[in-house]
Amino acid sequence: MIGCKCETCISNDERDRRLRSSILIEHNDSRIIVDTSTDFRQQALRLGLDGVDAIFITHCHADHVFGLDDIRPINFRTGKAICCFASTRTWKDVRQVFSYIFRPSGYPGLPQLVPHTMEGAFTLFGMTIQPLEVTHGRLPVTAFRISTEEKSWAYVIDCNLIPEETLTELMDLDLLIIDALRYREHPTHLNLEKTLKYIEQLKPKQALLTHMSHDFRHELLSSQLPENISPAFDGLQLEV
Repeated sequence: MIGCKCETCISNDERDRRLRSSILIEHNDSRIIVDTSTDFRQQALRLGLDGVDAIFITHCHADHVFGLDDIRPINFRTGKAICCFASTRTWKDVRQVFSYIFRPSGYPGLPQLVPHTMEGAFTLFGMTIQPLEVTHGRLPVTAFRISTEEKSWAYVIDCNLIPEETLTELMDLDLLIIDALRYREHPTHLNLEKTLKYIEQLKPKQALLTHMSHDFRHELLSSQLPENISPAFDGLQLEV
């Protein structure tokens, strides 16, 4: 947090130095980025990322999409446009925010995207992708259940309510990655208490908390959680 001197913000624990939330999915030699965060460039450089095969956008808020322009070096390197998936509502907002990308100009240096609108489950790179709607204040946000023949996991970000029909689709997961902003209640995000209640209801084999504010120190939060629940941290890699 800019200008903050709380214990988390001055912590020497690298796990307390959190950038905006995003994940990289790798499967069958293909790579998917979920949300090009404001910190996408920094995250990609740290990882040594040299290619992306698809981008999923959960919703068009600054911290989740303002890195979209930084896909250009990947376009230049590969010589290919990148498939980009979002809901109808999200595409409306993205096209407004990034109008210069989608407005014909003839300039060859713009980000190159192939837009796809998600309308139900689809198959991509050997995975079944099921977009699911959650509620972020009054804004619908896309969560994802991702399945292979062996495993299923989900990414649920930026929400304060998970509708019943979505909860049904989030059962029997090997891994659930879910929003948990802070201890106190928040008007558009899950707080820790609500997140833990959802996890208890859904009963995934493993759960990771993400989109955490500086309310949480990694070590202290870890000690407060059940054995199968952990706070995520920048650079975390795991195999499902």
